[in-house]
Amino acid sequence: MTNVEGEMVCVTGDSDFIGSSIVQLLLRRGYTVRATVKNLWDERKTKHLEAIEGADSRLSLFQLDLLDYDSITAAVSGATGVFHLASPCVIDRVHDPQRELLDPAIKGTINVLTAAKDLGVRRLVVTSSISAMIASSSFLADASEDCWIGEGYCCQNGIWYPLSKALAEKAAWKFAEENGLDIVVVNPGMVVGPIIPPDLNSSMKLMLRVIQEGFFMASVHVQDVALAHLMLYENTSAAGRHLCVESLSRYEDFAEKMEILYPEYKLPRFPKDTQHGSVKSNAALKKLIDLGMEFTPLEQIIKDSIESLRSKGYLS
Repeated sequence: MTNVEGEMVCVTGDSDFIGSSIVQLLLRRGYTVRATVKNLWDERKTKHLEAIEGADSRLSLFQLDLLDYDSITAAVSGATGVFHLASPCVIDRVHDPQRELLDPAIKGTINVLTAAKDLGVRRLVVTSSISAMIASSSFLADASEDCWIGEGYCCQNGIWYPLSKALAEKAAWKFAEENGLDIVVVNPGMVVGPIIPPDLNSSMKLMLRVIQEGFFMASVHVQDVALAHLMLYENTSAAGRHLCVESLSRYEDFAEKMEILYPEYKLPRFPKDTQHGSVKSNAALKKLIDLGMEFTPLEQIIKDSIESLRSKGYLS
């Protein structure tokens, strides 16, 4: 294990669900962390970060606007590595896709990568999404490093968040190739588990939809996602995209587990033939598994998610 004492890294989007867990893991590992938030004066975005063990001496908070290059350079300056998570996550009620999602995701990513290049950052870990790879859970078995969701399909169906993730990731790969920048990408599924921030994030809102409506996307524990980011940063031989989910499970598998663990929550059930493209498989997860990742099993993911939702008052 390399000595990271004194090494400074920057994490964009730190007050969110995944970012908070990454900051926690980095501080535990011994890194000095620069964390970015949209508003330094909003305690709902800062207090939970400042409460993490080690934050008092090794965490600095910076206000960041993805479309303001100067705010990015202020946060990145002096860092040897960058974890780029900051990107708008609007699932419902998108009124202006270009302004709300596409511009901040794409232009923001390029701004972060440009700052990293100009300031001599050694390595970047970029957070994308499984939604940049596939259109729906019906295609989970086909998810791989070579898959990209279709731009035309997204525009025709108003699926703006996956489009923003795909276009931002493509822009990152193009920029990195043209400028010799060392990047690696994590493509998580529906990230769930213990909630550190005070507010419910989009992924855990989707978890509520799983319970209420039967909506489902392959899930992964938030602590596994944080660990994947750290592993890819520290393992310099890691390259390319990395699908990060517990397994490519069917909704049916999830519903059966839920019925056993929490019979009080009656999940909708669907005919088995509607799950035809979704089979349990770990083949696409081989890259992270080969690096030593041991994914939290689905049963524990469900328990940690439900208990966290209960503790926050979102479930009774």
